[in-house]
Amino acid sequence: MPVAFNHTIVHAHDREESATFFSEMLGLAPPYEFGPFLCVDVAHGGSFDFFGPTETFEPQHYAFLVSDEEFDQIYGRIVARGLQHWAGPHGDGEGEINHHFGGRGVYWRDPGDNLLEIITVPYGGWRQTPE
Repeated sequence: MPVAFNHTIVHAHDREESATFFSEMLGLAPPYEFGPFLCVDVAHGGSFDFFGPTETFEPQHYAFLVSDEEFDQIYGRIVARGLQHWAGPHGDGEGEINHHFGGRGVYWRDPGDNLLEIITVPYGGWRQTPE
């Protein structure tokens, strides 16, 4: 069996606020309860499982490969909510998107201060299969 992503635990100050923000921003189904977690499903059977309240935690970075149409929708929600966003991960290019590898990308923070990123082309560009 090939290795596949299944789930990750995302610490949050307020799990409901963070899980709802995550699902709304990415256009995913609403969160659901599973044990102590609020889970949000992503493609290929994976989930982001929000846990909290957690007083202190080290913010993480979560990046998602999306289609051009999904990028437009998600970026539209970022702008509509007036969220601070950047072309780069260190706050460079405030209010801008990037065009790495011929695609588009943007970074913004969730309510728990985790850094979220969407890209339309993977880093390094699309891999070429040997002929």
